[in-house]
Amino acid sequence: MFVYNEMTPHPITITPDRTIFEAQRLMKENNIRHLPVITPKGTLAGLVTRTSLDAALPSQLTTLSIWELNYQLNQIKVNEAMVRAADLVTVPEDTPIEQAARLMVEKKVGSLLVVRGDRLVGIITDIDLMRTLEELLGARQPGLRLTLKVPDSEGQLCKVTSAVAEKNGYISALGTYPSEDPLKWWVVLKVRFVNEDELLAVLKRTPEIEILDVREA
Repeated sequence: MFVYNEMTPHPITITPDRTIFEAQRLMKENNIRHLPVITPKGTLAGLVTRTSLDAALPSQLTTLSIWELNYQLNQIKVNEAMVRAADLVTVPEDTPIEQAARLMVEKKVGSLLVVRGDRLVGIITDIDLMRTLEELLGARQPGLRLTLKVPDSEGQLCKVTSAVAEKNGYISALGTYPSEDPLKWWVVLKVRFVNEDELLAVLKRTPEIEILDVREA
């Protein structure tokens, strides 16, 4: 799975010479938190976020009337409120999705602009990554959800999948990640078309597999 699978292609954009009043309106009307800024030539210039907009507003705006406020908002250009392209974290569209997630965590950003050269081709946000996690773990699919802990050694995952296969079950989602024990891993899977008691009986034949949670989801 790559960034191009989960990004929003051809996102809504604005040019640097527009006002922050227009930027706010676009963001509100389209329910977005990140607004890429594109030059008239089509190259990436920056990004407007709610945080960057707030930082560009004069502190005295709270004391102004609605007419004075609108006038002030129309005096400030997007160019003055955006995060400039040189300071943005960008990725090519063929970036693995897990690498994009790592970048967002490390850089503490809520979105990555997806570029092809100096051209914007999409945007991927933290919400997109949460949706990806939801898909990977089968959150929208019915079935039996199991949380297991298995040794970090060869063949352990095969024992889990073989148990499901023995009972003619179908694994609709599966994920693994390190546990607090450096010698063991968590395994979370969603299984369909299987009897719970029969599957648990097979898994319990392998004592090194710890069954932490089982529920219909």
